[in-house]
Amino acid sequence: MKLHEYQAKEIFKEYGLPVPEGGVAHSLEEVLEVAKRLSTYPLVVKAQVHCGGRGKAGGVKLVSNEEELKEVSSSLLGRPLKTYQCPDGKPVNALLIEKATKIKEEYYLSITLDRSKEKFILMASSSGGMEIEEIAKRDPKSIIVEEVEPELGLMPFQARRVALKLSLPMREFAQIALKLYKIYEDLDASLVEVNPLVLTEEGKLILLDAKIDIDDNALFRQKELAQKEDESQLSPLEVEAKRYSLNYVKLNGNIGCMVNGAGLAMATMDIIKLAGGEPANFLDVGGGANVEQIANAFKILMSDEDVKVVFINIFGGILRIDRLAKGLVEALKEIKPRVPIVVRFEGTNLEEGMKILKESGFNFITTKTMWEGAKKAVELAKNG
Repeated sequence: MKLHEYQAKEIFKEYGLPVPEGGVAHSLEEVLEVAKRLSTYPLVVKAQVHCGGRGKAGGVKLVSNEEELKEVSSSLLGRPLKTYQCPDGKPVNALLIEKATKIKEEYYLSITLDRSKEKFILMASSSGGMEIEEIAKRDPKSIIVEEVEPELGLMPFQARRVALKLSLPMREFAQIALKLYKIYEDLDASLVEVNPLVLTEEGKLILLDAKIDIDDNALFRQKELAQKEDESQLSPLEVEAKRYSLNYVKLNGNIGCMVNGAGLAMATMDIIKLAGGEPANFLDVGGGANVEQIANAFKILMSDEDVKVVFINIFGGILRIDRLAKGLVEALKEIKPRVPIVVRFEGTNLEEGMKILKESGFNFITTKTMWEGAKKAVELAKNG
């Protein structure tokens, strides 16, 4: 779950971190109220959307007076902002208005998890203001990484070592890094990122941007944070999937995937691409899905107009094949299938499940292996 920049900065302030003075506004009237309270220009107007590349897309603007503030705010509020990360655009329902900062240098700083090392890491770079992917391509040697032992947490000497490498005020930087790690732990975050962290002309460090992603699996512990989610930034299908505890992500292909287990879902998308096709989504119904969840998962797939074929790839362990088959048949009774359905089942109660499909009256295309299923789905998608 992603937080908006203004929400992340509110958390930063609670932890005593230095952020620009500002306020959030949801209308032009509120924009002017925030500007009046700040009582100074220039100001920075920042569109609040869950998309990288806002600045390049015109979502971050410097204004010198009230007339410019009105013009920029009116051009952003209530309209979609399209960036390279979000070509279809995300609606701008809020703006963050801040006092402009006199910047001397920009840096990158984040706390996240390195799954390959099974450790948290602190990442920093002197190339702030760019996406970390761009930094890695342009100057990979500029990225400083400190591995954090989960049992110990980020140690002060590690933060000081990074400050030394970046030639930043050691004590001030160490306090910021340690507080960011505290936020990362306290909020069950998967990412806490500051890009850029700036050194001002007065020699102070300020967190000019803020990004916090919360681990969805921990939201039962973070109920207050869960209420902050902005569903306007999600696709309608993702919102619907959340209602039924389904893991769904919309993609750009035309082969709808229904799979149980994240690992199998990733493998299914890979094998579709290997066969020459493109997955339309990531959809994990989970190991303990019931008939209702399965039926609703299929309805979500059918609601995506880009889907030309559905590939159902299930290994039935906890989720029995007969239960899955019943859910599919129930869904198809409500929603007339408009596309071919390729099915590959394996696991518990396989024979019972296949019998249910065969006697359902629907024309399922069954295969014995993932590879056969993927090739068939790609063939059908290409033939329309």
